[in-house]
Amino acid sequence: MDASFALEVLSKAPFVTVCFTKPNGAPYGVPLSLVATDDKTFYFHCATEGEKLDCIAANPVVHLSAVSRCKPTVGPKDGSFTLEFRSAMAVGKAEVVTDDAEKIEALRAICLRFLPKHMDAFDASIARSLGRTAVVRITLTEPPTGKRKEYDKNGEEMKWGRME
Repeated sequence: MDASFALEVLSKAPFVTVCFTKPNGAPYGVPLSLVATDDKTFYFHCATEGEKLDCIAANPVVHLSAVSRCKPTVGPKDGSFTLEFRSAMAVGKAEVVTDDAEKIEALRAICLRFLPKHMDAFDASIARSLGRTAVVRITLTEPPTGKRKEYDKNGEEMKWGRME
C-alpha cells in the first residue's frame, strides 16, 4: 500500500509501537499513544526522565509500527484460517521538544485526539504539569510503508491498493 495508506494507519491506531535503541545497543520497543500533526510529524509525551529519553540521547533514530482492523477470519473462498489487518511502519528521528509553545501545542493535539470532551480542563492541566512533562517530536525521515489483507463483500481479497 502507498504512503498515504500507511499514514492513515499510523494516525488512527490507538497506539503505535515505537522502537528505540538503548545506549548499550539493545532494542527497546514501547507501545505509545501518538498524535500526527502533519504527514511527517508525530508527538508523544512522557516523564522528564527515563528509558525512552536515555535512548533518544544515545540514538535518535526510531522505528514505528502499528496494526489496526485486526480480525481473525476464515478465508471466504478457500476456508483457510487467516487474519484481516491494516499495518504500517515508518522510520524517523526523535527529539525532545524544548520550546514551551511547541510543547503546549503538541499536548493540545494529543488531548484533542484522545480526550476531546475534556478540553475545558486543558489549560489547568498545563499550568499544573507542563514543567514535569516531556514532549517528544518524531519526524519521519522516509515515506512510511503499509500492508493490508482485507476481503470485499464478494469474498475477494482486495490486492494492489484496491480500496472499498
